[in-house]
Amino acid sequence: MTSGINKIADLAITLERFPDFPPRDDMQNSLHLDDDAHQAALRQHLGNYDTTIVLSEIPVRWTPSQAAGHRIPDLLVAFGVDREQAVAQNGYSIRDLGKPPDFVLEVASVRTADNDVVGKRVDYANFGIPEYWRFDPTGGERHGAPIGGDRLVDGTYQPVELVEIGPGHLHGHSDVLGLDPCWHDGQLRWYDPAAGQHLMTFREESEARIAAEMQASAEYDARIAAERRVSAEHDARIAAEARVRELEEKLKVQGENQ
Repeated sequence: MTSGINKIADLAITLERFPDFPPRDDMQNSLHLDDDAHQAALRQHLGNYDTTIVLSEIPVRWTPSQAAGHRIPDLLVAFGVDREQAVAQNGYSIRDLGKPPDFVLEVASVRTADNDVVGKRVDYANFGIPEYWRFDPTGGERHGAPIGGDRLVDGTYQPVELVEIGPGHLHGHSDVLGLDPCWHDGQLRWYDPAAGQHLMTFREESEARIAAEMQASAEYDARIAAERRVSAEHDARIAAEARVRELEEKLKVQGENQ
């Protein structure tokens, strides 16, 4: 069986590839998508690793050789496609993968904010991407709202209804992901309505694992201590019973000698 790495190498030889694009010059992706491992959390939650793409900074256009009009979303999700082919082509070719991505998200930065709410919105609709979301860590200074989503209806994006859960907590619902993209006090979060909780960040998973290990250790120590107490009580009872028998035997002997 050909390994995934070998398959990607073979595909890279036979398929048209996207050019290499310059790296981004701001820290928005790193701060809001990478630091808390949101991509990893989404990938694990959505499953189907071979046919589900969850990637950042992957260029999208109709074909790799399209002269202009590419977009590079901060986060892209696509279902039912060949992930290894996208990696081999160095981008998401709608023609070659047979469908547009299902979900894209942009994180507001000083340089790209205006384009996020105008140009990219038009292009993503033209690509046929069912949902386009925007996250603004400033709370709306760049995008005009802390978080926003658009759903494609008859070729036109219509805004997704947002719900304020509490101060600093704003939720929308993604039909595509089955999750609520959220703005929580300047942080991007993903809420799972079915589970009734947020997808855990890397830090939260680490803290939960450490807490669980500490609890398991404490429970083990408590169980050992309880077993030792039971053993000590058993030994004390045996010793007490032996002393009673010894005393009874002495009294019996004294009675016989009188």
